[in-house]
Amino acid sequence: MTRSPFAPALAVLLTAAAASAAIAQTPASSPPGQAAAPARAKWVAPVKGVAEVEIIKTDSKRVGKDLVTNFKIKNMTTGAIALFRIDEYWYDGGRKLVTGDTQRYGKPFLPGEVIEIMTSSPAKPGAAISQWKFSHANGDVKPKMVKKFD
Repeated sequence: MTRSPFAPALAVLLTAAAASAAIAQTPASSPPGQAAAPARAKWVAPVKGVAEVEIIKTDSKRVGKDLVTNFKIKNMTTGAIALFRIDEYWYDGGRKLVTGDTQRYGKPFLPGEVIEIMTSSPAKPGAAISQWKFSHANGDVKPKMVKKFD
């Protein structure tokens, strides 16, 4: 039986090609002057039940044909607040509902995070007193009015 003289040479060539492909797939380290990639965000479990927030409210102002109120809100719970929501209701002097607005914060409201939400209700004659209702997907929100955040 005769063997081809090229078989051992072909085996060495294929082995070298496979080894170089394996070495090329190893990740390269970052250069010394360049920072590493940031860590992935970690999951924060959402609050179930009553969530606590601190609120800084500005005075309501008439802007064009709307009554605009700005809120700065800080999450004081240890969990994320899912689907945070503010309902603003405007009443006349006789406590009859005149107008209102609802605003939602669609992202998870993380612990210690401060967000700004603006409500804009259509201005109606007689709108004198406003009231707010805070809630989230898994329960109610207990607001605490403050002058500034700690």
